[in-house]
Amino acid sequence: MFARPFIDSLDFAGNGRQISGEVPVAELPRLLDALENPQGILSYTVRGGLDSRGDPLLDVSITGQCQLRCQRCLNAMDYPVHLDVRLMLCDQASLDALDENVTGGEEEAFDSILADAHLDVLDLLEEEILLSLPIAPRHELGACQATGSGDTHEEEKNPFAILAKLKRNA
Repeated sequence: MFARPFIDSLDFAGNGRQISGEVPVAELPRLLDALENPQGILSYTVRGGLDSRGDPLLDVSITGQCQLRCQRCLNAMDYPVHLDVRLMLCDQASLDALDENVTGGEEEAFDSILADAHLDVLDLLEEEILLSLPIAPRHELGACQATGSGDTHEEEKNPFAILAKLKRNA
């Protein structure tokens, strides 16, 4: 079993701490539902800090590779994971205010999460990866096995192709 890291997010950010490590994809149960197989290892770094106004934040970096299922051919496809995300730490009242004021500001907007005295780092990583996955993953056009059937497949797509064959045979 893999030891799950927990942090006090406000203390972590306020003191500029950093945590790095690797996690097997198999240890991320919600992510497994979206994957073709549980193989692979993801490397991560979570770095705490303060923005220019002194507000706490977490910089999350995740790299690695996982396998998704191509929605064209239904075979496994390698999917590189390269995420760099900045998350602002807020209390519940600040999050509610952000939800009400969803307007463009003059500063660069970042995602916000609820500050937690017992934040599960792996849950945070898993959530960010899930948010970054494509809705319908597909191989590149030339690499997908579903597109290799040639002219006969194109003929079947045209509903009038059958009629043209009947006309030629008559």
